[in-house]
Amino acid sequence: MADIIIVGAGPAGLTAAIYAQRAGRKALVFEAAVYGGQIVNTPEIENYPAIKKISGFEFATALYEQATSLGAEVKMERVISVTDNGSSKTVKTDNSEYECKAVILATGAKNRTLGLENEKALIGKGVSYCATCDGMFFRGKTVAVAGGGNTAIEDALFLSNYCEKVYIIHRRDRFRAHEAEVAKLKGRENVELVLNKNVTALKEDGGRLCGVEVTDKLTGEKSELAVAGLFVAIGQAPDNTPFENVATLDNGGYIVAGEDCKTGIAGIFTAGDCRTKQVRQLTTAASDGAAAALAACSYIDSL
Repeated sequence: MADIIIVGAGPAGLTAAIYAQRAGRKALVFEAAVYGGQIVNTPEIENYPAIKKISGFEFATALYEQATSLGAEVKMERVISVTDNGSSKTVKTDNSEYECKAVILATGAKNRTLGLENEKALIGKGVSYCATCDGMFFRGKTVAVAGGGNTAIEDALFLSNYCEKVYIIHRRDRFRAHEAEVAKLKGRENVELVLNKNVTALKEDGGRLCGVEVTDKLTGEKSELAVAGLFVAIGQAPDNTPFENVATLDNGGYIVAGEDCKTGIAGIFTAGDCRTKQVRQLTTAASDGAAAALAACSYIDSL
């Protein structure tokens, strides 16, 4: 029996494993895809404290090696269910079943994509899903934001401080974001609203994004915008359905938990982008991992 089973080997999950091992607890981590989570696809990280610049792959590898060097075990298996047995928990994967004393759900959340043909290939080469992470790379350039919610408006406001011009492309004629923020955006001289249009194609030159094709929803007319960057802000999608029996999910599918990372069920904790929170960044994922691991260790001590 492991002390703590961690579901997800992203920054939150691996940080939790580090803290658990350092506290003298045996951590077993399950990952369905690749360790590191979404950060693996980030070409450069420049906003993590004490690290001036590092690639997402290098960061994820260093985190993985730190956790495993401390004794954490990482298994590449998909967790399909968690059962609460009181003082013990049963974690079922696509390969086997495991017993533990506490579980940390750190499944992350995936950015919703536009579903365009070369979108994946252009990630880190002009296409981004995080303006606060990558916006500084486009200082003085023309960029576009796709989306109409609060995140899209906030991204466009942020980018307008650094970029020469910002297009915000939305499929409707009005935004879903807060009116005060929309009014603020409309007051920016370097922001242009592109409404009732969808991004329907990505243009590239030499393997980098150089423009986007937009299609008018009303007329079907197509046109192109020359941009160096496209920030996709159409939401995120957590994958927490398999755990709804041991954690409460909000309307968006996120695990309901506060800064203490407790789910409300004894011995079940959560960390990172999969939980309800305002800021989903690398630093907050690491913070959650530490908080969840220490809370899990305190729970085990109380058994």
